[in-house]
Amino acid sequence: MPSGTEPVTGAGSDSDSVESRLGTAVQAYQSAVDDFDRELARLMGVNETDLRCLEILLAVEETTPRELSRQLGLTTGSVTTMLDRLEKLAYLTRTPHPGDRRKTLIRITPEAARRAYGLIGPFLEDSGQRVRERYTPDQLELVIEYLTFTRDIQQRHVERLRKTPALTPPRPSAPPTPESRSSASAPAPPPAST
Repeated sequence: MPSGTEPVTGAGSDSDSVESRLGTAVQAYQSAVDDFDRELARLMGVNETDLRCLEILLAVEETTPRELSRQLGLTTGSVTTMLDRLEKLAYLTRTPHPGDRRKTLIRITPEAARRAYGLIGPFLEDSGQRVRERYTPDQLELVIEYLTFTRDIQQRHVERLRKTPALTPPRPSAPPTPESRSSASAPAPPPAST
């Protein structure tokens, strides 16, 4: 898998082409996002899937476990385990749905939101200021259109991959036990006579 620093090129491609430079830039950007998310997860004391859940909760007032399951591509059992972890950290609350007591509503806690924004706020302020200074609103509209378009393509392929069964690596065989070694080296008993 590319690290984000080397260009992706095909046979006979021109490494200076716009497509090649764009591919390299997107890979490098994605690597930087991945690195930032890993550090944010470390500082929040969660894994990267838990962090993605918190990002979803920061973007909405409330959601359901089923919706989190859909957005994260996890089973409902995995979502329940994740929510248990995050609730123990006081990062979210679960309350019964007011209109349907069979459903649960998930909300991020104000403390978790403050902690997350305290960590990402400096980045948001710095990048926002630098981007506004460098690009015109029309240029930013093109960037928005590009990112939205490519996100939709990426999401289609995420869904394709989620529907693809995972390869199960072969299980290593168990080391032989003393009993299996002795029975394997013992001669076979003679056939019974009738």
